[in-house]
Amino acid sequence: MSDDQDLLLPDYPQEFGSGVIGVCDICGKRQAVIVLQKERFKLCVLDFLNKTWTTSTVKPGAPLPPYRSDRIWFDTSITKSGHASAILLTPTKIVRHPILLITPDVYGVTTVLLDAGIRFAKAGFEVLIPEVGNAPGIGFPEHLVTRTGAYLGGGVPLRSAKTRKLLLYFQDALAYLRTRPMADTDKSALFGAGFGAALALGVAGEEQRLSAVVLAYPAPVRPSGFVTLVSAPILFVHAGRDAASRRSKTAVAAAAGTGATSVEFAEYPTARRNFLAQDMGAYDLPLAEAAWSRVMDFLKTRLLPPPPKPPAPPTLPVPPAAASPPTPPDAARAASHTSAPG
Repeated sequence: MSDDQDLLLPDYPQEFGSGVIGVCDICGKRQAVIVLQKERFKLCVLDFLNKTWTTSTVKPGAPLPPYRSDRIWFDTSITKSGHASAILLTPTKIVRHPILLITPDVYGVTTVLLDAGIRFAKAGFEVLIPEVGNAPGIGFPEHLVTRTGAYLGGGVPLRSAKTRKLLLYFQDALAYLRTRPMADTDKSALFGAGFGAALALGVAGEEQRLSAVVLAYPAPVRPSGFVTLVSAPILFVHAGRDAASRRSKTAVAAAAGTGATSVEFAEYPTARRNFLAQDMGAYDLPLAEAAWSRVMDFLKTRLLPPPPKPPAPPTLPVPPAAASPPTPPDAARAASHTSAPG
């Protein structure tokens, strides 16, 4: 193969079954090889055909990581181009995965959301984090509406036109996530923190196919009774030293008490806002790990329940003891004569 062709191949996607220029794991020569992703081998054509790799003493490379990450594009009606970008985290285990959508604030993807996505992907969830900060058509106006609504209007206005644009954007992302080949569409969840949690609540109120919703110190929403529209169980992670979280907790608890909505509160009285974010001054490692553990237990219980126990083997009834056969009359008379005194 010529040198100019060889220079074109370093960025070639090394997918299962693809042919690339590389070093064969068997003969050690740089040549055209075939990639076997599952076995983590690169084999030259001759070794592949002869199956000599099955008896090779060469150890394969590192095992597959628990998840892989990709940037994808999903269809959405809120951008002029008709699509938007997102970060997709997919477990490598070949089974159906529950799906989980993370709803960022208009600031975009932050460390706490990446931390959450990695934790969820390692646990077996297929996770999508839309890149709100890069979405055309979403910017300062949406930022202004969420902030002024929360600080001056009693809560993030979930029915305003600007907020509705964000909710439709997340609904389109959730619709894409449900089309993934290994997605278990019967098991889906939402996660949001801060203003993103308020938006997650807005999406959950209009989405009736969710299995769970996690809200970490959410900003209050308007109308405050919107939580009664949520049919999925909610876990509210409360930061006790955050005023917005306290206001939101009071409203959610009051609204949930009047309806059938199931809400659990994970309360951390000494936690400040953003105590889950490792790059913020409010980060508290012990409290954060305790909160993440509670979140994972909540999600696993509802989306990753343990397999049912196999049925116990049936207990066979014990057959009754066989009755002694009756003694024949002749034998009885003979026994009586034998035992009689002479």
